This record gives sequence, C-alpha cells and structure tokens, in this order.
Amino acid sequence: MASDLNVTVKHLTRVEGHGNIYFNAKAGKVEKVLWEVDEAPRFFEAMVRGKSYSYLSHITSRICGICSIGHSLASLKATEAAMGVRISEQTELLRRLALHGENLQSHSLHVGYLAAPDLFGAPSVVPMVKTHLDAVGKIVAVHRLANRLSDVTCGRTTHPITLTVGGFTKVPSEEDLLSAKKECEKNIEVTRSLAKDILSVKDKIPDFWRETEFIALVNDKHYAFYDGKIGSTDGGTYPVSDYLKVTNEYFAPQSTAKYAKHKRASYMASALSRLNLNYEQLTDGAKEVAEMFGLKPVCHNPYMNTIAQLVEIMHSLEDSIDLVDKVIGMGLEEEEFEVEVRPGRGVGAVEVPRGILFHDYTIDEVGNCVKANCIIPTNQNHGNIQQDMEAMAPKLVNMPEKDIELRLEMLVRAYDPCISCSTHYLKVNFI
Repeated sequence: MASDLNVTVKHLTRVEGHGNIYFNAKAGKVEKVLWEVDEAPRFFEAMVRGKSYSYLSHITSRICGICSIGHSLASLKATEAAMGVRISEQTELLRRLALHGENLQSHSLHVGYLAAPDLFGAPSVVPMVKTHLDAVGKIVAVHRLANRLSDVTCGRTTHPITLTVGGFTKVPSEEDLLSAKKECEKNIEVTRSLAKDILSVKDKIPDFWRETEFIALVNDKHYAFYDGKIGSTDGGTYPVSDYLKVTNEYFAPQSTAKYAKHKRASYMASALSRLNLNYEQLTDGAKEVAEMFGLKPVCHNPYMNTIAQLVEIMHSLEDSIDLVDKVIGMGLEEEEFEVEVRPGRGVGAVEVPRGILFHDYTIDEVGNCVKANCIIPTNQNHGNIQQDMEAMAPKLVNMPEKDIELRLEMLVRAYDPCISCSTHYLKVNFI
C-alpha cells in the first residue's frame, strides 16, 4: 500500500520573493498540490497616478531590481505611444542593446546561481566554488560583462538614468561601446564552454512534458526583445494594444498575484516562449547551443526554460556585437529631440528575462498620468506553474518526499519567477 505523503515548502529558496508549495497524498492518491503566492501586494500603478510623464519610467523601474531596464523601456514605450512621440533609429538600436545587458545579467544569475546548484547536486552556488570552480568562474565572467553593458547603455547597472522619453539624456561613447563589444567577443567562447559544463549534467533535467500555450513578442526582422506583435504557439498574432484580450487576468484564491489565461487554462511567458516562437531569428551561435541540448520548437518541457536562457545568453552576446557595429557604422552622435505633451493612451511591451511585460498609461493634457496598468511576466506564469504541478503530481506519489520536494522546487525555479513584482492584488473582507 502506498504511503501517505505530506510535502510543504515554505518560502521557496533561490527565487525572488516568497512562494510556498504544498503536496499531499493519501494511500497513493494525490489530494492536494498547490503553488501559493503570499507576498505582500504592491501598488505601483497607484504610485504613478498624478505624476508627470517624465517620472514614470524612473518610478516603475523600481518595480524590480533585476528587470529595471525592461520596466523603464516598457514604460517609455507606453508614454511615447500615448503622446505620439517617435524615436530615432539610433535610439532604438541602443535600447535593444540595453535589453541585452539586462538579459545577460538576469540569465547568468538564474542559470549559474539559482538553477545550476540543482543540476550539480549542490544546496547553493557557494559549495560549487569548491566542487565546480571553473563553471562558477564562467558565470561570474558573463555576469560582470552584463553589468558593464548595462552601465554603458543606461548610465548605471540598475535603475537606468540615461533612458528618457524620446531618446537618451547621454548617449554612450564610441569608446565605451567598442570596449563592451570586445568583452562580448571574449565571452562567446566562455559561454560555449559553460554550455558544455551544463550539458554534462543534462540528465538531471527532469523529463516532463505538458502541452501548453506559449506567448511572446514576434518580429519577422529580428529575435523579438524590444518590439513586435504578441504571438502565440496556438496561432494568431495580436497588436500590443490588444494585450488585455490576450492576458485575461483573474483572481486566484491562493495568490496575492493575479493569474492570466488566453486560449487555454494557462500559458507560459518566458525565454522558452521566445525560443518557441522566434527560433529562426536566433544567431548561429545560439542555435548551436540549442542543438547541443536537442532544444527545438515547440518544446513543452518547462524545465528546459533554463536551457533556453542559456541559448539567449549566446544570442545576446552575438547580437550585441552586431548592434554596436550598426550604431557606430551609422555615425554615433548626441541627438536633439523635443517632446510635445498631448493627451492619450498608450501601451508598451518588451520582452524581459521572464517573458513579455506590458505597461499601459493614460496621459492627460498637462502630461500627468491619470491611469496605469502593468502586467508582469511572472503573474502570467503563476497559472501555468499550478497546471504543471497538477499534471506532474500523480507521477510523483511513489517517490521519496525529499525527491518530490526537489522536483517541485526545480519546477518553480525553472520559471525563474520574480514573485514580489507580480503581486498586485489585495483581497479585503469588509465586516
């Protein structure tokens, strides 16, 4: 007779924010499996109401210390859409370069410090310094480059100060861009070697497959990080302005964050989503890394999101080199631009490390924000995490509790959740 099981993980480690896992089975039958978010709600949409358009990106960048560049750019795009502001080609190229800096920062953090310990059998990255020093050194090298690239494009490592409505308050120097390019070139071989290290423990990635919908930006011209339409692996594309028809947020009783769904009960927004929808736009080196792991679209194993992030590290390195060449080749210069205040509503979307991010602002005639809405990738993923757990649970009942705990923890970590950023809902019972 199967034994009773009771697995509880309070405040899951190696993720941002607070989340809990509950798994209960009796006589071999699953009674409960639950992904619970109990992080305190945050109210950034309320914080920006009444504030000038020029402050919005600086306020909303504080939603996240990991994705501050992405929040700044989504905010700027929403503001520019609301007021009809057009940006130059140089500004767009530099913004795309800034997103690569953030992508490299976050992916190296997750792949190396948060996910790798599970694959190498370590409780954290600290013991890996003794057992796998070479692999840790490669991660640190990529992370340092990422910080450097963010400094160059945004004025500092986090919470950008040079990004502004219409352009840049200070354009990066040619010398700094070429220096960052050189570091990218050095780290291509570092990343290729790191991929081989992770390939050596590929068998530690759980073989789990659940068909779901993947949502991400799509763009025929390039791998869609900065701009594009909303795409779905279930078919169809949608203008960014129709994001509410795609996200369909709703309340879940076990969560202080809203859930989202589109054509199915849930969907996934992630690096894996981007790869599944934009594989052909990856650089050659990125495709080589994907092929090492047999990662091809459409992959329905959420644990492979970590590998998709590794693929994107290579893509960001190679595309950053190309972007620097384009910017300098067209004649890098400080640009003058004027912003004319006018009322309107605008939606901005960019891909941040954890998936597609939306900002939606309504600006009044004096340039103040009167209404705002932000939909974060992680709150789009909470429902998919729950669905994955429910599908996986019956296959876990014959495993030891410690193995069940690890398998479920690895699942949540594979989504690389930014939990506190996703909490925007507070249920109040009036008595």
